[in-house]
Amino acid sequence: MVTASPAQNTPVGGHAKIPLLFALGIAATSGAAHLGIIYTPFLVGGLIDRYGFGQFLMGWFASVETLAFAGAMFVFAPRAHRFRPRRMALLASAVIASAQVVSSMTGFWPLLLLSRVATGLGFGTLNTAVNIAAGRTSQPERAISVGISLQVVLFAVLNVVIPRIGVAGGVSAMFIALGLVSGTLALGMLALSDATAAGQDTAKEQQAVPPMAPGGWPVLAAMALFAFGTMAIWPFMERAAHAIHLPDTTYGLYQALAMALSSVGNVTLTMLLARGPRPWLLEAALMTCGTMCAVLTTVDSQLVFGMALQLYNVSWYITYPLLLGLAFAHDPHGRLAVRTTATWLVAQSAGQVVAGYVAQRTAGYGLVGCLGMITCAVAVGIVIWFQARLRRQSGMRAPVKAQVATGTGR
Repeated sequence: MVTASPAQNTPVGGHAKIPLLFALGIAATSGAAHLGIIYTPFLVGGLIDRYGFGQFLMGWFASVETLAFAGAMFVFAPRAHRFRPRRMALLASAVIASAQVVSSMTGFWPLLLLSRVATGLGFGTLNTAVNIAAGRTSQPERAISVGISLQVVLFAVLNVVIPRIGVAGGVSAMFIALGLVSGTLALGMLALSDATAAGQDTAKEQQAVPPMAPGGWPVLAAMALFAFGTMAIWPFMERAAHAIHLPDTTYGLYQALAMALSSVGNVTLTMLLARGPRPWLLEAALMTCGTMCAVLTTVDSQLVFGMALQLYNVSWYITYPLLLGLAFAHDPHGRLAVRTTATWLVAQSAGQVVAGYVAQRTAGYGLVGCLGMITCAVAVGIVIWFQARLRRQSGMRAPVKAQVATGTGR
């Protein structure tokens, strides 16, 4: 891998301290961007119960949205530094809220898929805004981690509320509730900047931002393996819980606890990164998440399932910002980070289609979970290799900066 020069590793604006209002803006935008992914299991379960859709079709239901999410980010990635985060976020929120309302009114399969394309494009635009805004701080992975620690508090509440809305009003009510949440979170997005990376002068902007250095593919590969393995089972997690006779409301409580613990985990991560690199943290979190995929899909005990669900969520939310930290270390202007997130979504989409097919053919999810453990093990190997090569090449290129930027240097 060819690392970025010291000039490229210089933070793009921002300060070591992350203002609370800005953190709330990141949290609101990131939370809105991930509403579809987080609550897809409840929607999938509700659509199956109401309309009798099969698992394979539900895999496509989740994947179409995720592919549109990724597509939007791939389109934005080459010119990420030119966009205005606040404007992007507000426009996307309007599109998402409208599409969720449309979804609540129909069981017509083509229209449901079309609405998922619209929400996916909106989510991709929101997540691009998050990466752009975070990339303009001195420690992007800390900004993202702070945002996650706040957004998962919201998810903890919604994991209790959404299942109850589903019980009371069915899947249509859940769609409407998610649309209302998206619209409300738009208010928090007003805290984001509405400027480009170089202000208003496009000519200056083009001169100030150098081309992205080659060699970032290991970060993309690690994210792809991580996402394929750990998110393939996600749309069917509620069904896996259902298979061991765990009620939806109890599953929602388990998820709420997992979100609360994830918030604590990310607050802790933020404090640790403020003090310097954390050896082996990324690798440990990655492997823990993969192992929990296998546990969640093979155990019969509700207690063990609940404990594994906590570890799965906490380790996932630690792994994600640390992988993005590697991307920002290579390209501080956020272009690789946007591509990395988009790669996550493409891999997740592929994994969900595979999971739906395998689950329908085998009448279970055990094979899918074990595959997740294997792909995460391979991702760990790539991360170790990437960082070892980065350390060797950074001997003449400001090694301290490169390690602090990733939060994982040794």
